[in-house]
Amino acid sequence: MKRKCQDYESRLPDNTAVKQQQLPAFRLQLTASEILSGFFAIGLFCLGMGIILLLSAKSIKEVEINYTEKCATCAKLREEATNFDKECNCSISFYLPQKMEGNVYLYYKLYGFYQNLYRYILSRSNIQLVGADVKDVRNCAPFRTSDNGLPIAPCGAIANSMFNDTIVLWYNFNSSTHIRVPMVRTETAWWTDKYVKFQNPAFQNLSSAFAGTAKPPNWPKPVYELDEKDPGNNGFINDDFIVWMRTAAFPNFKKLYRRLHRIGNFTEGLPAGSYSFIINYNFPVSRFQGQKAVVLSTLTWSGGSSLFLALAYLVTGAVTLLASFSMMALHLKLKERKTFFLQ
Repeated sequence: MKRKCQDYESRLPDNTAVKQQQLPAFRLQLTASEILSGFFAIGLFCLGMGIILLLSAKSIKEVEINYTEKCATCAKLREEATNFDKECNCSISFYLPQKMEGNVYLYYKLYGFYQNLYRYILSRSNIQLVGADVKDVRNCAPFRTSDNGLPIAPCGAIANSMFNDTIVLWYNFNSSTHIRVPMVRTETAWWTDKYVKFQNPAFQNLSSAFAGTAKPPNWPKPVYELDEKDPGNNGFINDDFIVWMRTAAFPNFKKLYRRLHRIGNFTEGLPAGSYSFIINYNFPVSRFQGQKAVVLSTLTWSGGSSLFLALAYLVTGAVTLLASFSMMALHLKLKERKTFFLQ
């Protein structure tokens, strides 16, 4: 019997504060008034944030120009694959009634283009995109190799479908003077994408690094000629390429294309007046019944002109306040009933 007791005691946990649960503890006991106060505070905070975000989004100036129909001639030309080497430009004029002050951003916008398809998202080679092995095309079906058997760089469906319209903005100062609006083509991608997820092969000559590879079928030139004037914006680290490779969640999306270079007549932003877009039309959308647009927009501290976050805060605040008033009414009713029975 004594031995059994000793065996039992040997299996007991150590008599410490941790193992015997002797640590000090605090049990939170909230009253009904404290809970209601918390709900009211959360509701008012969300409602206030929603109003602030809504006013911020409303202060943004944005101009969107859909050029699907306006460039119908070029669109019809691009429907035929045999016309891939034929250049087609279209001009779109518009009037800016108010000055767009501060930083101005140029976006391209696509309607009806699904970048969220599972096979489409997987069709890429991250080993290739970090410059480790430009011939790694294992996960890039159906765009792994060219007709002559060379590995494609960059491979995959995402890279092959890259948006390649060229958009140039002109300021029509008067009937005889047209000024090209200066735009910056760098610093449009996320920092982590530019300097972590995308890297060029470690070669002195970029064209030599991609020797023995082929360009994607839909590309007019290889990846090492995307920006030959700026080595820091060429190859896999080209900003336009990186922005496209970050796939969108919805079929209607816009991606940053250029930033206004605030010099000369555009130091304070885009002045009011007459403008025109000259578009080199290359990206076909008529086959999948899509549309294309150009967007000029300013930004605020809260981001772009999307009302989603503001509406989310407003709805959350309104529902929380409604729940707070309902709980308060129920609490007062039960309190009156309790007082009645005590009397």
